[in-house]
Amino acid sequence: MRIFDPKGLILSALAATGAVCWHAPLVLAQTQGQGEPLAVVAAPVSVPVVTSPLPSPVVASPLPPLPIGRSAPEATFTSTNASALSHPLPVVPAAPQPMLGPSTGETDVIATTPAYAPAMNPRLSEPFKSMRDAFTKGMKGYNAGDKADAVRAFAYAAAQGHVMSCWKLARMYAEGDGVPHDDLKAFEYFSRTADAETDEGSGSPNARFIANAYVALGTYFLDGIPNTYVKADPVRARDLFKYAASLYGDPDAQYNLARMLAEGTGGPKDIRDAVRWLNLAAEKNHHPSQALLGHILFTGNGVPRQAAQGLMWLSLAREGADPSKDAWITQLRDQAFAAANENERQLSTLYLDQRAKR
Repeated sequence: MRIFDPKGLILSALAATGAVCWHAPLVLAQTQGQGEPLAVVAAPVSVPVVTSPLPSPVVASPLPPLPIGRSAPEATFTSTNASALSHPLPVVPAAPQPMLGPSTGETDVIATTPAYAPAMNPRLSEPFKSMRDAFTKGMKGYNAGDKADAVRAFAYAAAQGHVMSCWKLARMYAEGDGVPHDDLKAFEYFSRTADAETDEGSGSPNARFIANAYVALGTYFLDGIPNTYVKADPVRARDLFKYAASLYGDPDAQYNLARMLAEGTGGPKDIRDAVRWLNLAAEKNHHPSQALLGHILFTGNGVPRQAAQGLMWLSLAREGADPSKDAWITQLRDQAFAAANENERQLSTLYLDQRAKR
């Protein structure tokens, strides 16, 4: 599963190469809430800069460690990029139902996702006292390296509606972690995880996992899953990202939504709105959002240019990024630094110092 095709998500404004001039820096006002966009104010300036291609997006940033025997997302493993699990479990999906109603182009509340019930495997007949007991034993087995037993325990708990067991199985199938890679099974378990919102709501201890499930489902709808009933539906993907971005304030969802807004995928193109969502995620220390926000502000593509602010965000992103995985962030920052004049560099340093004192 991928998030976006980097080549397909280059902003049209960045298609041309060479120097471009813009005439007003962007000033972002403080946000009033996670789901509210920022105000944009322009002021005159004129500085030539050289454009560069947008970076490759990410699937998801690491979730906090998952605890053993507790239902709050806080401590034992991290799992992020979607790809799939080692002991296959048969999954019998319910009749596919539309995950979203007809798109109206407005900010609709997303309909509940369909639930999918895993078929009970004969090997799951081990005596578990409860679904929580099964989850606890599954986590112990997983951390001990016995992923086959972990999968059986998670499946037992998931069949009874245990949210974190559904989520863990989804990540395992998506990543091929202890079971064969199977995007359809991952999709179905993510769907069950998202379904839990109906009963638990956005303020529950499982909210972080439910939000991540919405993000994963959105990525599947970008391209669909070949040879399955899950077809590509960018409009639905954008709606799912917007839902998780607005209701849960999920930075991965905010970043993905911003990418779709910047390109005009699944709906109207809106660079300014993309910048607002990127700013929300960047303030949560989401490094890809910081880098992309900084790149857009520095180059002034689609918004008034503010080079010093852009260079500040790019520098923050580079400081927190993994050099082995996020070379594109370093590249964008170095390109911007080389193109900036001395005043822009000094002002960027001043902004960094002010943020460090917060």
